[in-house]
Amino acid sequence: MTRPITAGVDGSEESVAALAWAAREAVRRRAPLHVVHSWHHETQEAAGAGGRDAQERWVRDAVAGAVRTVTERHPELTVTTEVREGDAVAALLAAAAGAETLVLGSRGHGAVVGFLLGSVGQQVIAGAGGPVVLVRAGDEAAAEAAGREVVVGQQGEPEDSADVMGFAFEAAAARGATVRAVRAWALPTVFTYSPGSMALADEAGGLEQYERKALGEALGPWRERFPDVPVVEHVEMGSAGQVLLSVAANAQLMVVGRRARRTAVGTRIGSVAHGVLHHAACPVAVVPHT
Repeated sequence: MTRPITAGVDGSEESVAALAWAAREAVRRRAPLHVVHSWHHETQEAAGAGGRDAQERWVRDAVAGAVRTVTERHPELTVTTEVREGDAVAALLAAAAGAETLVLGSRGHGAVVGFLLGSVGQQVIAGAGGPVVLVRAGDEAAAEAAGREVVVGQQGEPEDSADVMGFAFEAAAARGATVRAVRAWALPTVFTYSPGSMALADEAGGLEQYERKALGEALGPWRERFPDVPVVEHVEMGSAGQVLLSVAANAQLMVVGRRARRTAVGTRIGSVAHGVLHHAACPVAVVPHT
């Protein structure tokens, strides 16, 4: 059974854009769309709220209205809904566990392009076992169509980035887009330098050629699996986040990874994903990997 593209909605402008993006993605991937909303019962003293039943009816009517907009635009789409009372993070993480991709909305920095990640978004991205896509308010199909590339960050060995690369290539294949694979590198510090690592770099023709070779090896299996997807290889010295953002002008989607493991301070999003999420103009997919 095909797993759904799941959208978390809360009635905000951001979640409306996320729902529209999720619907387009579901159509592209021939997958069902699942819409999730979590709500809390407000006391009658809070902003004139009615009783629990009245509030739940209002919530369900609002979700149904959002779904109608989607089904009118995509009549071929199979849509299911889930309205839960309780903690939003718990509801979204539970929904993400059964989803192909979870899609959330995120507010932009006003005149500055980027995202404002609230505590719910941060916790969901950090805790989800699968990909989470963040979509800014105002994102539209026309802007998406104008982007010709899926930009993906590649780090480490091929096995380290397999999940991230796989998501990027599948997204590009569904869109008829080009994959721009980006590998950023830096000069070794005194703490990371070793004669063995420098010998490998010398064999490859220098540090930059070593990085190009590493990117090519990581791309090899995916080029074979998706022979019709054009690929641009981009290797540049610098901060990974800054390099990714510098090549994002033609991106309709950016894909980055995060380590799916707990540390002494809990699960983290990671500095690269965090930086890209705050400054990218296009939707950003964060894919967990081991």
